[in-house]
Amino acid sequence: MLLRAQSAPKPGNPPNPPTRQPDNPFMARPSSDEHNPYYSKYIALVPDDDMTIAGHLADQHHESIDVLRKAKGKGDHAYAPGKWTVKEVIGHLCDAERVFAYRAMRIARSDTTDLPGFDENAFVANSNFKSRTMEDLLEEMWAVRAATLSLAKHLPESAMSNRGSANGSPVTVRALLYIIAGHERHHLGILKERYGV
Repeated sequence: MLLRAQSAPKPGNPPNPPTRQPDNPFMARPSSDEHNPYYSKYIALVPDDDMTIAGHLADQHHESIDVLRKAKGKGDHAYAPGKWTVKEVIGHLCDAERVFAYRAMRIARSDTTDLPGFDENAFVANSNFKSRTMEDLLEEMWAVRAATLSLAKHLPESAMSNRGSANGSPVTVRALLYIIAGHERHHLGILKERYGV
C-alpha cells in the first residue's frame, strides 16, 4: 500500500494530505535510549496503536491543517506579550520539521556526524512569518509534511533503528519521526488551549 501523492495545491488552498495507506511495516515506538530525554514529552503524544509512524504523520497533519484553516482570522494573535503569534507557531513547526527530517535522512544514510542543534527563537526572530498570509504558511506547512512523508514512507525498515547524534545526544531515525509527529501535536494542543484555535 502507498501514500498516494496528490496534485499541486491551488494558491491559498493547501491540499489534503495523502490517504493513509502506509507501505512500511509496523514500527515499534522508540525506546528511551533512542533519544534525548527532553523529547519524551513529544513521543508520548503519538498514539500507541498499530499504525506506522508514516500513517500517523499523514493522519494528524490532515487534522492540523483542518484546524488551522478555520483559524485564519487569528494568524496575528499571541496569547501573551512576547509570545509567538499563530503564524509564528506555524512557521516554527515548518522550521523544526525540516531540521528533524534532515537529521533523519542523514542518520538513515548511516551518517555518524554529530549534527548541530538550532535555536528556534532565533529562527522565528529572523523570519518573515508575521508578514505572510495564513494561506501561504499553510501551503508551506503542507509542502514540508509532504517531503517528510516521502522520506518516511520510502525508508527501509532497517534504517529506522540507525543511530546518530544530534546536538550532542544519540538519536535514531525512528525517534526523529516520532518527535516530528509529537512536536506538531504538542504545539497544536497549545494553539487550542492558549490561543483559542
